[in-house]
Amino acid sequence: MTGLAAGSPQPQPPVGLYVHVPFCVSLCPYCDFVVVAGAATRGPSNRIGAFVAALEAELGLRADLLDAAFGPPGTIGRPGLDTVYLGGGTPSLLPGEVVARLIELIRSRFGVADGAEITIEANPGPDERGDPAALARAGVTRISFGAQSLDRAELRRLGRRHRPADVADALGEARAGGVPSINLDLLYDVPDGSLVTWMETLEAALTLEPDHLSLYALTLDDPDAEGLTGPGGDHLPTTRGARRWRDLAAPRQDEDRAAAQYHHAVHRLAEDGWHGYEISNWAQPGHESRHNLAYWLRHPYEAVGPGAHAFDGVTRRWNAAHLGRYVEALTPSDGAGRPPALPPGGSERLDPATAAAEVAILGLRTDQGLPRAAGLEPPLAGIFGWALAAELLTIDETDRIVLTTRGRLLSNEVFARLV
Repeated sequence: MTGLAAGSPQPQPPVGLYVHVPFCVSLCPYCDFVVVAGAATRGPSNRIGAFVAALEAELGLRADLLDAAFGPPGTIGRPGLDTVYLGGGTPSLLPGEVVARLIELIRSRFGVADGAEITIEANPGPDERGDPAALARAGVTRISFGAQSLDRAELRRLGRRHRPADVADALGEARAGGVPSINLDLLYDVPDGSLVTWMETLEAALTLEPDHLSLYALTLDDPDAEGLTGPGGDHLPTTRGARRWRDLAAPRQDEDRAAAQYHHAVHRLAEDGWHGYEISNWAQPGHESRHNLAYWLRHPYEAVGPGAHAFDGVTRRWNAAHLGRYVEALTPSDGAGRPPALPPGGSERLDPATAAAEVAILGLRTDQGLPRAAGLEPPLAGIFGWALAAELLTIDETDRIVLTTRGRLLSNEVFARLV
């Protein structure tokens, strides 16, 4: 391709920044995120210091590219970031002063708008949740705790290190530390789970009065089979232990039980006035995740760290997942005189059909859906009548196309027909 056709979309400056921190104390057997654990995380040979230095180098290089393309932050062509998201992994394992230094670097090189949302993910265990007061002083406005369950037996089956009581303690410390918005992640369709246990977990979570709930069906994917784990891939190979666990866990899941659990959550949360603004996300008023909404609305965002994905409105870009190669690329070699270089990875320029499918799929994930006219246009036009007849889609009171609760449960079937 030698240039852009007239009227083609142009790259845009990011409204958000994702920072991937790949360290965990231990690996959960169901997790496909880019994570390293054990000696790389704790002990005299841990790699956190080398990683942070590499991350700071990548932030500088990515900021340089944005400066060249759109001008310095704070100018008309380059507004400050509306969201910053430190995900993982367990970024709360980073010392509070390191988080503060990273946020300050982001402010200076990318610009951060007044009132921006700055999120950090954390595990609830007492040795993993970090210091919420220090995080709040650093500028964090939102903490997302990976609770996953509030049932002790389920936590053990999932390989989680914390206890149900730790979740309450973590949330209480975050409140006392001055963090204004708190999310809890919960999993349903846990192997050998039950509707009763899920109902009890949800009630226990509501008793803790979080501001946001993310409820995800446990999915057991195979990134190796999907070709995502090669040298430039954005996933790490699945360990043998995790593969054995998944092979044993998958037969103990149940689609009908998962549907009942989701239905219960939809109705129970509606009773208490929660806003179900996306298939898996509910919020109290004003506590919707602005960063995740940027993804679903296809706003441009920058990303740094191993396995991180970025999008400029035209092209999707990702860093390779391998921590060693990431650090090696970004660490200057004094003897050879080699400066830091961008890490390995890949990119994909979206063609119009792919972009249209993304608009439809991401729009339908949210409670805002799509304008009614989208039902007459590709790619939705081809399945619109079928989905209405199957009660997977409906036209709401604002004349927009939205998924029904049944449609949310069967959303993968809808989305598969759009690509």
